[in-house]
Amino acid sequence: MTTPSSDSPHGRHVIAGERVATATTFLSSPASGPAHTFCSGTPELVDAACRAAEEASWTFAQTTREARAVFLDAIADEIDARASAITEIGSQETGLPTARLVGERGRTQGQLRLFASHIRRGEYLDRRHDAALPDRQPLPRPELRLVQRPIGPVAVFGASNFPLAFSVAGGDTASALAAGCPVVVKGHSAHPGTSEIVAEAIAAAAARCGMPAGVFSLIQGGRRDVGEALVRHPLIRAVGFTGSLAGGRALFDLCASRPEPIPFFGELGSVNPMFLLPAAVARRGREIGAGWAASLSMGAGQFCTNPGIAVVLRGTDGEAFAEAAVAALAQVPSQVMLTDGIAAAYRAGRDRVAAGTGVQTLLTSTCDLRQATPYLYRVDASDWLGNHTLAEEVFGPLGLIVKVDDPDQMHAVARSLSGQLTTTLHMEPDDAGDAALARSLLPILERKAGRVLANGFPTGVEVCDAMVHGGPYPASTNFGATSVGTLSIRRWLRPVCYQNLPVGMIPGLDEPVPDSAA
Repeated sequence: MTTPSSDSPHGRHVIAGERVATATTFLSSPASGPAHTFCSGTPELVDAACRAAEEASWTFAQTTREARAVFLDAIADEIDARASAITEIGSQETGLPTARLVGERGRTQGQLRLFASHIRRGEYLDRRHDAALPDRQPLPRPELRLVQRPIGPVAVFGASNFPLAFSVAGGDTASALAAGCPVVVKGHSAHPGTSEIVAEAIAAAAARCGMPAGVFSLIQGGRRDVGEALVRHPLIRAVGFTGSLAGGRALFDLCASRPEPIPFFGELGSVNPMFLLPAAVARRGREIGAGWAASLSMGAGQFCTNPGIAVVLRGTDGEAFAEAAVAALAQVPSQVMLTDGIAAAYRAGRDRVAAGTGVQTLLTSTCDLRQATPYLYRVDASDWLGNHTLAEEVFGPLGLIVKVDDPDQMHAVARSLSGQLTTTLHMEPDDAGDAALARSLLPILERKAGRVLANGFPTGVEVCDAMVHGGPYPASTNFGATSVGTLSIRRWLRPVCYQNLPVGMIPGLDEPVPDSAA
């Protein structure tokens, strides 16, 4: 495939390296610029893509780590070659500013290269060896070797809020390919042109590296039956998803109801609460309030780690924090949201929060169509604890301050939370009171979230070895996993023990690994 220009998209699916048309089409709905026509997926197309992936899996699973690393690096190169085209149509489709898309593209490429470096080292294989003990009494022990092996074809659903980093070549796809699993992507209809260009980049890299054609496919559009067909297909071994709680739960239930259930790795929803401890609020409450406003409104609040809740003790220091947040949010202009549907859901969430018992409006504004403006509300912890809907995610720049009377009530709010991607402690470590309160909250917060922060804001998820982007339900459907960072590769592997098999026949032992991983 050749490097595309910024001309109109070809509008076809990319199935096992080929452009494939279907009879029905849909029209994109960009924030600006022209709409384009794209072919719609069908269950029959899903079947063809899954069969191609299964055929490819037998070869791809046996490739060396070095060969897959070269493939991942090649995908990053091919994306870079299409940088201007990706930015142009991505900005039109999503309304995201150029700088955001350039940064997200860099993150996507960096993630691919990080995974390439990680699998080259080989520690992720978790190789274990128990030598044979032929003379052991009363029974001898055979030689046993354990290696993590790829599970087979993986289905990935593109995310609406990250057209690059969590979509066609995003974390789920990159980690599955790193593990040795072919991928079938269901592209998000909010950015089909962006998805098409990135899919072409992956297909070009596969051809360049001599990978089996079915290692990757992209299916665009289609009704709900297309997504259901992908999840239900008997050749799909696992599903990766980033999106709404309702959509993710429906797919999770489909995975569980299959004749052969499969794992569903879904990142669904989180309010990412912040707990503001007394000394921190007294010393720098206004600074924290301004920082919260910036984090809350970043990207129109369309981040899964958006810190929507602030828990603070009642009093003058808490009032100063709230005043600073209101002043900063009042200066935030309206922003274009990713889709009309997301904008409508944001307004519905605003109305739900505003109608809650005891909820006080601190900052109101007017937003309509695809625009979002900030809102800020406050409620007493007693009313919060009596209304679970106030703890549900509102996807957009809306904040809720929960006032507590004392540390005991702060503990009660923490215990009431469902699973979260993040929780944050704003504290003064050198203050004995803050330190003691933080220590008492930490056992609760680490049970609630995959990442616990101190004195920061959770927007911004570093792609690295130690990152965890996941948490107890409903933050994700598998709290033992992460969708960001090198540990995400382990989702698409399973341990296999080889007993008395000659070492030269055991896959995964064909390349050296560090002594510590042997």
